[in-house]
Formats: sequence, C-alpha cells, structure tokens
Amino acid sequence: MLRNYFTIAYRTILQQKSYAFINVMGLALGLSACILIFLVVRNELTYDAFNQKADRTYRVTVHGLDYNPSVSFAIAPAFRTDFPEAEQVSQYYYRGEGQIQVGNERYLEESYAFADGDFPQVFDFDWLAGNPKTALQEPNSIVLTQTMARKYFGDQQALGKIVRLDNQWNLKVNGVINDLPSNTHLIFNFLVSWETIRKESATTNFWSINGGYLYVVLPEKLWAERVEARLPAFVQKNWGNQLTQDKGDLILQPVREIHFDKRYLTQITMPRSKETIYGLAGVALVIILTACINFVNLATAQAVRRSKEVGIRKALGAFRRQLVGQVLGETTLLVGLATVLALGAVFAFLPLTKPMLNIRIDASQLTEPLVMAVIASIVLATILLAGLYPAFIQSGFQPIKALKSRNTEVGFGNLTLRKGLVIIQFAITQVMIIGTLVVASQMDFFLNQDMGFEKEAIVSFPTGSKADVLRQKLQDNPGVQQLSFASAGPAFNNNFMPFSSPELGMNENDVTELKMVDENYIPMYHLAVLAGEPIIKTPEGDTVNNVVVNQTLVRRLGIQNDADAVGKRVRAGNRPAIIRGVVRDFQSESKHGKIRACVLVYNPRAFWQVGVKLNPQNMRETLATIEKDWTELNPESIFRYEFVDEHIAKLYKQEETMYNAFRLFSAIAIIIGGLGLFGLVSLMAVQRTKEVGIRKVLGASVGSIVVLFSREFVWLMLIAFVLAAPLAWYAMDAWLQEYAYHIQIGPAIFLIAILVTFVIAALTVSYQSIRAALVDPVKSLRSE
Repeated sequence: MLRNYFTIAYRTILQQKSYAFINVMGLALGLSACILIFLVVRNELTYDAFNQKADRTYRVTVHGLDYNPSVSFAIAPAFRTDFPEAEQVSQYYYRGEGQIQVGNERYLEESYAFADGDFPQVFDFDWLAGNPKTALQEPNSIVLTQTMARKYFGDQQALGKIVRLDNQWNLKVNGVINDLPSNTHLIFNFLVSWETIRKESATTNFWSINGGYLYVVLPEKLWAERVEARLPAFVQKNWGNQLTQDKGDLILQPVREIHFDKRYLTQITMPRSKETIYGLAGVALVIILTACINFVNLATAQAVRRSKEVGIRKALGAFRRQLVGQVLGETTLLVGLATVLALGAVFAFLPLTKPMLNIRIDASQLTEPLVMAVIASIVLATILLAGLYPAFIQSGFQPIKALKSRNTEVGFGNLTLRKGLVIIQFAITQVMIIGTLVVASQMDFFLNQDMGFEKEAIVSFPTGSKADVLRQKLQDNPGVQQLSFASAGPAFNNNFMPFSSPELGMNENDVTELKMVDENYIPMYHLAVLAGEPIIKTPEGDTVNNVVVNQTLVRRLGIQNDADAVGKRVRAGNRPAIIRGVVRDFQSESKHGKIRACVLVYNPRAFWQVGVKLNPQNMRETLATIEKDWTELNPESIFRYEFVDEHIAKLYKQEETMYNAFRLFSAIAIIIGGLGLFGLVSLMAVQRTKEVGIRKVLGASVGSIVVLFSREFVWLMLIAFVLAAPLAWYAMDAWLQEYAYHIQIGPAIFLIAILVTFVIAALTVSYQSIRAALVDPVKSLRSE
C-alpha cells in the first residue's frame, strides 16, 4: 500500500512539475531557514557550556559605583586564603592588541591575555600539544591557538619555540590549543603566563581595577549563595580601611550568564539579551509556518484540479483513509526532496555565518544526535502541518459533486480558511518587514546620527616613542588638517575615576570618565564649548587641575546653568580641580548605556593615542607618509591605524549581525509568502475559469479581470496589517528599550511595510490573473 502511495505521488509530481517545483522550493527555503536559526539559537544558548565545570564556575565581579566585570589583582590571592574550599581560583588579564615577533617577522594580533596556571583547569580547552597542568605555571611561557601556531610556524612543531611579545618578553611556547569555540565570552589568540607579570602587577588596593578578571570554581556541594553571603565580611576584613567612602560589593556571576547579563556594559564583548534570541527562535517558527501555509494553498488549488480523480477513486470504493494516505505520501515525498535541498543550502551557507552573523558553526554539528533529532522533528511536523489539511479536504469530496466539478470552498462566510491563511502570511510578511526597517533605522541612528563630535576622516593610532618628534612631522605633513594627542579619542573609553564635590554637597563618589587631552582636542573633534574656556597647556607642577567637564557631570552636581559650573571646586580622582569650562555631551561609549560624566584634563604624560584629521583628497598618500614617519621613529613596532567611524561601527557588531539576520530571514519569509499568494490566486483561477470565460465573451478587458482578482486581496492586506502593526510595534519597541538611546517607531515605517506588501501582492496577483484572462474563452467554457 505504501509503495502504491509513493508511486502515485511520484507520477503526480512528474505530471505537475511547476506545482512540485514551487512547493519544494518553498518548503526548502522554510526548512533551511528553520534549521539555520536552530543552529544559531543553540549556539547562543550554550555559551561557555563546553566546560565540564560550567555550572560551578563563577566570575567574581564588583558592584561599586556601577557594575564592573573586572576586579583588582588584590582579590585573587586573598580569595585563595579565605576560601580554601574553592577548587580553582584563576586570574585572567585581558590585554587587547599585542605584537608578536618570530625571527625577523612581526605580527600585530588583536587580542591576547595573561592567565595563571589554574586557568586551563577552569576552562576545558582542546589541547593539541603541551600539558595543561603545567603550561602556564612558569614565567615567560605562552600557549598559542592552532591558527596562531600555523601562522607563526607553518607545519613545524610549535612546542618549545621562542616568540617575542611587545618587544619586551621572550616567551617559550609551552602549549597549543584548538581555536576557541564561537560561543564563549573569552577572546584571545594566545595566553601568556601570569607569572610573567605577577610581580609588576602586584597590588593591595581594592580599587585598582584595570582589566583583571577573576574566575572561581566551587565544589559540587557548595552553593554559590553561601559563598556570596560571606563576601561582605571578606571585603571588610581585607580592605575595610579602603571602603570608608565608596561601597564595594563582590558578586559571583555564573559563567554561563555572562553572555546575557546586561548589567555589565564595559566587558570585552557586549552582552545579548535572551529575549532577542527567543525572538529569533520565534522567527523560525513563523517562517516554517509560512512555508506550510504556502504548501496548503498550493495543495488545495491542486486538489480542485484533481477532484474528478478523487471522485472516480471514491466511486470505485476507495476509503477515506486511503485517500488521506495518498495525499500524505505525496506530501512526504515533496518534504523529503525539500529537506535534501534545505540541508544542502544550510551546508553551503555555514561558512558565511561568521562574516554575516559573527557566529562560527561547524558543519559537523549537523551530524550530532541532538541536531539530527531536532531536524527530524521539524521535518515530521512540516509533513503533518502541510499535509493533513489538504488530505482531509481532498478525501472529503463527495463523488457526485466531484465528478461534476462542483467544489466549494470550506470556510465561514466570505472569509475562507485558505484566505485566512493568506492573511496570516501577509501579517507575518509585514511583521518581518517592519522589524527589518526598525533595526535598519536603529543601525543608522547608531552610526550616522550626531554623536557630539566630529568623526569623519579622522584616524587614530598609538603615539609610540618620540612623541614630540612625531608631532612635528605630522604638523609638517600637508595632508594633515588637524591633530591631537590624548589618552583616548571621544569614541574610546578606557579610564575611569571617582569624582566628588564636597563644596557642592556631593560627598559620595560617582563614576566619571577621565580623558587626558591636549589643547587641540576640543577644536579638532568639534566639541561644543557651552561655557567657560577650552583646555590649554598647563605646567606639570600644578597641584590643582584645571578641567573641562561635560553637561552630564554638571547636572550630577545639581547645577542647571552650565555657566554657573565654571570656577567650582571638585575632586577628580585624588586631586583637587577647578572647572574651567563645560562642553556639550558627546557619546564615548555605545548607545547601550547612558552618557557618563566626563572630565577632560591636560596631562602630556598620558598621551597614548594620536588623532589626525586627514585631507579627504589625499588620504591614501597621507596615510602612507604617516606610516613611514611613524615606523622610522618606532622601527621595532608595526604601525596600525583605525578610522574613528570604523571603531564606532565595531561597538554595534552584535546589532549588525541582528540586522543581517533580519534581512536574510525577512527575504525568505517574503519569498515564501509570495509563493503562498501565488497558490491562492491559482486556486481562484481554477475555480473561476467559467466566470472568466463568460466575462471575456461579454467583452471584459484583461485589466478588468485583473481588478476582479486583485480587489479582494486589498482587504486581505488591510486585515493583515491591522493584525501585524500592533504586534510588530510591541516586539520592536521592547527590543529598542535595551538601549539608552534609540529611535522612535514612527508611522513612516508602517506605511513602507504595507506599500512593500502591496507591491509584492500586486506583482504576484497580476501575473496569475493576466495569465487566466488571456486563456481562450472557448477553452474556459469547454473545461466546465
């Protein structure tokens, strides 16, 4: 019997190639999108789960003036002493960019870190060479990732080789590990033993926080709550004298929650909300639902054409269950073909997940038992969703009516079930379009809206050695319009300090960003001076700093008029200062968080970064000249620059990946929705063949017949819009609330969405209705 079902299904598909092609392509698109989204969501929800001890591993963070993911280097040794029951206590120090020299070759790597000997016991890296228990125990040791080992040594054995780091340390390669999985919060190309810098980094100050991360692994029977309850006493015992004014609470943050914890906005990678991930999973569901609706519409259109076949079968004694089995057999065969195509598409797309979605997914994941089980479940659900309704409709035809071709639609009033499905398709399409437009608008807001400073044609790079000579060379370069030396540009934030003003009644310290800048900083970056005067050169021996502050700091002081802040005495760090001027707020961090209070002060000893405003006409030649001059002054280092607007774009890498995902899956949903609409118009054309023929005989034009087919879809679109608009607004407004600064969802976005839907529907309906109108009326009437 099953063989007979599939034989008939195979023959039917061969006879109706266009019908089969459209159905298979629609299902293949839906299945591939669903499988891909499942892999992405699985990747996101399993962050740091590759560690066997992940459920017992915590990062020690501090909640003082705000939530900080890093803690002082003084915490680790004290924690080992006061909490001997902890299985591992590991110090990790992220350092960002570093230069590696191998022989005469130099490489500038984006990220590395110092880590102690316990670090490989905390995280389960895949070791290709070396002993994880001893690789980071000794000073001047380094562990490379596989990519770096191949980059430096090719096919040679890396173990035992010597590399030089930052022209300062000669390091012996003690281990090689596989590249880190994409779903971990850790980012490094190599690890250097903590012992290499332990003595230079020693401190007893609780507030010496400069990028050190502390991880602890607790025994299985020791609850984290019990340890956390002891932390206040632990802090008071070791640093009570340092907390007389500032509050400092230590927190145990589960390592598997780091990727989702929105409280910590200053860590290496920006956290992502679980709601966004669940929303992506919801997109997978609506896409596969759209694909099934598309299949149902096409299948029911085809069922009308096959009504006589069904009537004959029933007249000859076929049971309803046999007809259901036949339709499900055809569905299974089509879904099977679609699944093969979908898996091939997913396999081909996986290499693109890294550049498009910033996620690395290996093709080997498709063969994992869990993934295979989920894919099988998706396929089975698709067969049932897509096949049951057409099966029951087709098997329910009455033989006499079927043989007379008198099939009517099943529904309630004029709103049939199939039209209801198209409304759902329209609604899904409009939700996806609105979502894509909102994300695109927010991305434009991130990257192109006024940030309070000039960012066009400005590059930044390290000062290097001989900063005074470099300044003179830059001033003599005709392609350099302006230049400034500072600790960091407006879009960089790497230095914070406590700030207070007892004179104004602000006795508790607040977190304040500190930027050490020269006299050219404010004019080059076009910071708007609202009151007072800009930064000027000051003698190094001054005991009182003259500072320029932003509006946010002025408001924190309780001052509403900017001019009234000029001349006020404050404490910036541990030194007294006088406010010399006030500048308009500028965005130095991503728009995930609100603008911080900021202090600008002249301090040439902290000028680590150069900002250069380039002449737009000769940018390439100017950069080549700057690189030549810089390299002559720093012959042992590699010159590397970054445009400010490119740096700003990196702050929103996760939002860019979400935008790419929305564009990709919206396009898939729109294509599938168009196929579904094509199916319904096909059904109408079959059912109204005689009507179209009579109208043409009576003189109806092709245009009037197109209008006849099109007008009811206007109502379907409007009904879908009424459903989609509030749903899309609610979902995207909730997403926008994750940012301190965001766009407002205006009516233009909804108008564009319904216009795009109308154009898609018009193209689809017009094609099929024109095709029906051009049929010879003699043939149309004879077919009835």
